[in-house]
Amino acid sequence: MQSFTGVGVSPGRIVGSVRQMPKAVSEPPAGEKLASSTTAEDAAVTLRTAAKVVQTELKERSVGATGAGKSVLEATALMAADPMLIKGAVKLITNNGTSAERAIWESAASVAEMLHNLGGYMAERSTDVLDVRSRIVAELRGVPAPGIPASDTPFILVADDLAPADTATLNPAIVLALVTSGGGPQSHTAIIARALGLPAVVAAVGVDAITDGTEIYVDGAAGSVTVDPDADQVAAAAAWATTAATLAVFDGNGVTADGHLVPLLANVGGAKDAVKAAAANAQGVGLLRTEFCFLERDTEPSHEEQITAYRGVFDAFPGKKVVVRTLDAGADKPLPFLTDASEPNPALGVRGYRTDFTSPGVLKRQLAAIAAAAEGTEADVWVMAPMISTADEAGDFAAMCAEAGLTNPGVMVEVPSAALTAETILGKVNFASLGTNDLTQYAMAADRQLGPLAALNTPWQPAVLRLIQLTVAGSLAEGNQKPVGVCGEAAADPALAVVLVGLGVNTLSMTARALSAVGAVLNTVTLAEAQRLATIALAAPNALEARAQVRAELPVLDELGL
Repeated sequence: MQSFTGVGVSPGRIVGSVRQMPKAVSEPPAGEKLASSTTAEDAAVTLRTAAKVVQTELKERSVGATGAGKSVLEATALMAADPMLIKGAVKLITNNGTSAERAIWESAASVAEMLHNLGGYMAERSTDVLDVRSRIVAELRGVPAPGIPASDTPFILVADDLAPADTATLNPAIVLALVTSGGGPQSHTAIIARALGLPAVVAAVGVDAITDGTEIYVDGAAGSVTVDPDADQVAAAAAWATTAATLAVFDGNGVTADGHLVPLLANVGGAKDAVKAAAANAQGVGLLRTEFCFLERDTEPSHEEQITAYRGVFDAFPGKKVVVRTLDAGADKPLPFLTDASEPNPALGVRGYRTDFTSPGVLKRQLAAIAAAAEGTEADVWVMAPMISTADEAGDFAAMCAEAGLTNPGVMVEVPSAALTAETILGKVNFASLGTNDLTQYAMAADRQLGPLAALNTPWQPAVLRLIQLTVAGSLAEGNQKPVGVCGEAAADPALAVVLVGLGVNTLSMTARALSAVGAVLNTVTLAEAQRLATIALAAPNALEARAQVRAELPVLDELGL
């Protein structure tokens, strides 16, 4: 029985057939010419035919798609028939004898650059041009088109990793589970899998050699993939289907077995997410990612645009806490009007709160918009700044909040220095929220997107748990008594959620789909038991042992397939 081991990032047990994500289309060699047996006229006809085939396929796929996926497919289909794109390629074939593949490659590069330079909406279309270029080249070569395979029957998607653009066309009704050979526990694939509730294993080296149609068993909690599953694994998958239905509903009460309250909040990226989270009985919002109204823009959104965007979230949670994170631009979220794309190490550069150093005014205007959006709503609005490193920065942010009329300022603890000096930092603000994704990558000096570093990049690392413990201790120091929450992906892991509660964390915020599972496990342990498990995790020699020892003390996890 062939098996592969990776990192489990989203629980679930699934049996299904494999569909491999086609490999990225490679660039045709520079200067590639037509074959001696091919005329320019024939090559032009072949190119136009290939473009027509791509357009037809994209139109057909868009008919059954919805939301963002439908928009992406429709926009790409239109680009496949763009006269400028095709004429430019035909001109290269006719005048220079360039091969059809190289001609469409160069023509698309020119069109994409032109659109990018136009800015705004047109600049956004440049990615559609490059996508359609790859599809036409794939058609010319007779190989599968890039992107998520089209299928009428459910399958398990196996890939190197998924790009954000790929997930726009991912249909969770067809894709049963995700398995990648690359990526890490905080990669885009991992985050989207948790958000969609799809079982997922990342960094499973060798899975890209599994042939299409092969039946496999995926255990998203254990991080294992097995080829040709046995009867026990088939039964486990069937049992999971029943469990998943049970775990689909959260009763809206985060509490331990002995009555210790642990509010379970949702991480959201806008009003649509907030409405869904409220319907899932989230007890509030622990992280509102405000980047959603700044990204893919060349200019700062207006005061009115921001008010409308934030108010949609506030209105979804009347009478409940909504924690707003101010703009976290930089690193993997660059903004042309705010960040410097030429930074040699963006993760350690001007990002989050630090953008106020180089572009003063944007943060103050955002705080003014948040305050205006909060007026007239019943939500309890709290505001926190990302990438705070010192007490002086925390004090500066608190002063800006006070100037805007916002009374509950807080900070994200993502930088180790913030955890180490939590006592003085929390003397300046009202609360802290641990961003475990960044805290882990900075503590372990491990890029969270890199598959080879997945073993380092896990919040189960005892060093990371100690930083969390130090943050809580600082919050309880004399004169502080400030609440500390977790809004990183660590909160969505039911076993780790128990440890976090044992460390003294007050609230947990996660993707709405994880609420029921985390709530179900918390219901089975007392606060004293959680504290005992936290001690075990802290004393473990490494992350693997910490996770294994804690899970061994929580048999409910195996019972629920978590």
